[in-house]
Parts: sequence; structure tokens; C-alpha cells
Amino acid sequence: METRINVFEKGQKAISTLFGISGYLKKSELERSLFELVEIRISQINNCAYCLDMHTKEAMAHGETTQRLFGLSAWKETPYFTQRERVALAYAEAVNACDVPDEIYDIAKAEFSEEELIDLTLAIGTINMWNRLNIAFANTPGTYRVGQFG
Repeated sequence: METRINVFEKGQKAISTLFGISGYLKKSELERSLFELVEIRISQINNCAYCLDMHTKEAMAHGETTQRLFGLSAWKETPYFTQRERVALAYAEAVNACDVPDEIYDIAKAEFSEEELIDLTLAIGTINMWNRLNIAFANTPGTYRVGQFG
């Protein structure tokens, strides 16, 4: 696959806002490992190879196990994830589908503070935007280096 537009070079004005949101989220009270799992899961659903490459590399660099990463697409059937992670993944899938039933929202609200839930929702929306940019402009997977974007 050939890159159509290098959004990181040509879209600096546009994507600086996304980098700002990502910077804010890195300071969130939510665990970095939880963010990575959510970003990977949403990127799996959205079929974004570039983001999968990036976030699996980042997750492994921060201590995530290959077993959990390999099992993430089937997280409901595995014993590898904590209750908090399971709630975040269920909520992320629901938000990604633009259909958050009361049952899922109530479980998420019981697990996360209001600020954490807002940050989690923002993270889901942000990874969706990154997925769409990388898919539309065909950024080449396999080229990401850990820490490349700060």
C-alpha cells in the first residue's frame, strides 16, 4: 500500500489539535495500559493497520504481554483482563458503534469517575479520528517507532 498523503507532514495544522488531545489524555487519571488496550481494540474493529502497529508496539514497550494482545479481539472469552479493563472495552465497543445502552453506561459509570468516563470517551473518539486519517491516506504500517510522537 502506498501512502496517499503524508498527513504527519502535510496536515500539521489540522492534526495539531489531535496531538493536543492526545497530550491531554496522557495526563489523565486513567491508566496508560487501559488507554492502549482501548486504542488497540478500536483500531482492530476499524481495521486500521497503522494504528495497530503503533499501539501494540507502545503497549509492549510499556510492559503489556503478548498473550493479552493476542487475546484482545476475543477479550470477552479470555481470563486475561481485569474487571476495569473489561468495562472499558465494553464501553469502548458501544461508543464506537454509536450505541451505548443504559446497561453498559451504568456499568461504566459504576467503575469510572465522571472525569475518567469523559476522558475515556474522548480517547475513543480520538482513536477513531486517527483511524480514519490513517485509513484514508494509507499510512504505511510497520514504520512506527516507539515514542515517535512523544
